[in-house]
Amino acid sequence: MNSSADIKKIPRLPGHVAFIMDGNGRWAEQRALPRFEGHRVGVENAKAVVDYLNRYHVKCVTLYAFSTENWCRPDDEVSGLLFLLSEAIEKESLSLHEKGVRMRHLGSREGLPPGVQQAISGAVELTKNNRGMMVNFAFNYGGRLEIVDAVRRLISEGVPPESIDETLFSNYLYTADLPDVDLVIRTGGEFRTSNFLIWQAAYSEYYFTPVLWPDFGEAELNKALLAYSRRQRRFGGLKGRVSSSVSPPVS
Repeated sequence: MNSSADIKKIPRLPGHVAFIMDGNGRWAEQRALPRFEGHRVGVENAKAVVDYLNRYHVKCVTLYAFSTENWCRPDDEVSGLLFLLSEAIEKESLSLHEKGVRMRHLGSREGLPPGVQQAISGAVELTKNNRGMMVNFAFNYGGRLEIVDAVRRLISEGVPPESIDETLFSNYLYTADLPDVDLVIRTGGEFRTSNFLIWQAAYSEYYFTPVLWPDFGEAELNKALLAYSRRQRRFGGLKGRVSSSVSPPVS
C-alpha cells in the first residue's frame, strides 16, 4: 500500500469504519486471471488496510467479508472464498493478537463448514481479552437476518413489548456493545449498501469509489478519510454535531 498522501494531515478520523470490499472478481477478470486470484489479492489488501488504520488508532473496523447472498454464487467460487477467508482468519489471528487487536464475528455460523467455524471460534477466543482495535468480520452476514434474529431472541426471552426501545434492541444485535458506524466505504463503483449494517449505519457517512478493492491502497483510503473529515454531521438536527472520533498521533 503505497501512499502519496499523509494521514497525519487529516484533522478528524472516524472511530468506526466499515468496508464493503467490492470488485475482486472484476479486478481479476481485467487481468485475465481466475476470480479466485482477485479474492486472494483482496484478502491481502484487507490485511494491509487493517494494519494501516491500526497504526493511527482507529478504534473499530468492520469488513464485509461474506454475505448471506454470496451463497448464490457458483459453487467453486463460494468454496474458494470460504477457504481464503477462513485461512486468513486463522493465519492472521496470532499477528493481530500480538498487536492487541480483538477479533469478532458478525453473522450466523449456521451452514458454515466446520473448518470455517473452528477458525472463527479460535480467533475470537484468542483475542477476546485484548483492548486494542476491534476488527469485526461480517461473515455469513445479512442486515435483515440480523434484525430478524434480534426479534426472535426478544420474543424467545419474553421481553415485554413496552420495555423495548432502541437501546435495548441494539443489545440484541450482533454488534451489541459496539459503537455505531461513522463511515462506510464501498469500493468497486456500485452505489448500494447491499444489506450491510442496516441498523448500525442509519446515520453513517458514505463514501463510494470506482476503485476496485484490490487497488484501494493508502492513497485512496486517505481520500475517503479526508472526505469524511470535511463533512458536517447533524444526525437529523439543525446544528452540526460531530461523532466520537480519533485524532492521528503527532509525530
